[in-house]
Amino acid sequence: MAASILIADDDAVQRRLVENMVQKCGYEAIVVDSGDAVIAALTGPDAQTVDAVVLDLVMPGLDGMGVLAKMREAGINIPVIVQTAHGGIDNVVSAMRAGAMDFVVKPVGLERLQVSLRNALNTSALKDELQRIRHSREGRLTFADIITRSEAMANVMRTAQKAAASSIPVLIEGESGVGKELFARAIHGSSERKSKPFVAVNCGAIPDNLVESILFGHEKGAFTGATERHAGKFVEAHGGTLFLDEVSELPLTAQVKLLRALQEGAVEAVGGRKPVKVDVRIISATNRRLLERVKQGHFREDLFYRLHVLPLTIPPLRARREDIPHLLRHFLARFAAEENRPIAGISGDAVAYLSQLDWPGNIRQLENAVYRAVVLSEADQLGLDDFPQLAAQAHHVPEITPEPLLVESMLHSAPPTMVSGSEIPIAPLPAAGMLAMLTNAGEVRPLEEMENEIIRFAISHYRGQMSEVARRLKIGRSTLYRKLDEAGVHGAAGRGEETH
Repeated sequence: MAASILIADDDAVQRRLVENMVQKCGYEAIVVDSGDAVIAALTGPDAQTVDAVVLDLVMPGLDGMGVLAKMREAGINIPVIVQTAHGGIDNVVSAMRAGAMDFVVKPVGLERLQVSLRNALNTSALKDELQRIRHSREGRLTFADIITRSEAMANVMRTAQKAAASSIPVLIEGESGVGKELFARAIHGSSERKSKPFVAVNCGAIPDNLVESILFGHEKGAFTGATERHAGKFVEAHGGTLFLDEVSELPLTAQVKLLRALQEGAVEAVGGRKPVKVDVRIISATNRRLLERVKQGHFREDLFYRLHVLPLTIPPLRARREDIPHLLRHFLARFAAEENRPIAGISGDAVAYLSQLDWPGNIRQLENAVYRAVVLSEADQLGLDDFPQLAAQAHHVPEITPEPLLVESMLHSAPPTMVSGSEIPIAPLPAAGMLAMLTNAGEVRPLEEMENEIIRFAISHYRGQMSEVARRLKIGRSTLYRKLDEAGVHGAAGRGEETH
């Protein structure tokens, strides 16, 4: 899913011109005709996700300056680019003081608007990324810090937000690299325990003979090498949250003691004489199917039911590809700043290519790929050549452009040049389409075959914007992805591939 740009102008001609330019830059356009409509689109019950605003300063009713004031009052930090027919310094200064990030003079050209939008989105992404890092370090991470626009994540987010309102034990399942710890920190940061410690323990990285000592503590002299008293992670997390990552790797002996600690709300240190009461909220995570571990005898069933009170399954990145452009923008802004590299964006064809890969390492792999590209790139924009290590996955990239037999007009005219924005490419658009109804033998073609061609054509026509494709075809996104999977067109992008 491309970034969404809200365009506000009372002049219908200007709205249409800016809308066309925004779409040519590779973004989704949301168009309104008044200042009140801007506020409604940002704060109303049907508020949409907006990444930037192109705002006309002079409008009847609530004008551009009034919109900026109301956005500031509501704490909305979306970047705003103001449009004015008069480029006077007073207008510019007033708009900037009111919170605008940039301004353009009507009629704005495509290149000027593209640069302004790209800079605004990159700056916003960097601010968001720095805020997310700061919140994570301070233990104040919330669900607003999780980067997602995917419908596959919507139910997970809603369930996690409900879980944050209580102290119910949560088990987060998902493949390695999908962001399980990020969710655990968001649950903690959104709960009443947010001012208390968040203590993370990687159960798979602890030697078996030290698990009890690290979790429950030990007294001085309890065993060879115990030269000092150690409180243990349960005591460190008192009043807050204890995150048990890779909990499925705990040895059976430690599972017994963990079960007792959860049942009694107390821990007994190795070599200790009496239990110590603790108030800890437990969030556990695993990249395995914990129930299978129970059936195999590697995990206690009674402990499983203690931890598996509220399960959350985070889908892999290949099941929420619409998140990839937004993750790319955030990672690029962060690493370019950290490495002091003047990289302005990433080409549209690179975004389209990366969005179709399976990413077996999920978000962690994507993050590392961007980091590597930023360090090694010698250009001011990342392109396909900056991701050579991903070439081996090229066979996973599905074709989404129409085949020659799909649209007759494409046989007689060359496709227009691709215009690369900072998010997604402008795919070649046919001027018109004709669907063949008969085979070469004069028989009516199968319905499924024609349906697949219509879907392929729609994906090309709407530049790979799957939300718009589903809306225009009047089917749900899940149905669209299912049909693509059945046709072998879109790889594993469907939501049917869930990680348990």
